[in-house]
Amino acid sequence: MTTEARKGVPWRALGWGFAVALLATPFVAMWFTSEVNWTASDFISAGALLAVIGAGFELAVRASRNLYYRAGAALALLGAFLVIWVNLAVGIVGSEGNPSNLLFFGALLVGIAGACIARFKAAGMAVAAGTTAVALGIAFAIAAMGPTDEPFVSHWLELAGTSVIAVSFLASAALFRRAARELP
Repeated sequence: MTTEARKGVPWRALGWGFAVALLATPFVAMWFTSEVNWTASDFISAGALLAVIGAGFELAVRASRNLYYRAGAALALLGAFLVIWVNLAVGIVGSEGNPSNLLFFGALLVGIAGACIARFKAAGMAVAAGTTAVALGIAFAIAAMGPTDEPFVSHWLELAGTSVIAVSFLASAALFRRAARELP
């Protein structure tokens, strides 16, 4: 094992340990409060989501040694995690059952398609991340104009949440752009 490979092991263990701790949090909370009531399918869904996000970051780390590329990938994966998690938990617009929330999954598919088309190269990833941010904005605009399943809903909080997620993709695009300038 090379010296470089040994350096990465604590970070990998910390990352996967954090994912396990995050998944264990609702399990422990269920022992102390009745307000947290996860089913087996909730744990399976959350575990699968954390595994996919973690594996995506593992692949990004292997794809490039450039720290800007890795940071861009981390922010994009964080944004994707937030879209999926919020949508499954409570829904971004209205409740989790609101069909308009599917638009946000579509925005993620735009980014995934862009990343695949770019072959995960930094310059193309910058475009894919930026396009995902724009697609999230469009998804929110369409969803906010459509019918809602909750009366008297104000979209300001939903706009703020969507904006935070979109900014993570915009920051990711900037980091990928920086990585593209540095890579040969």
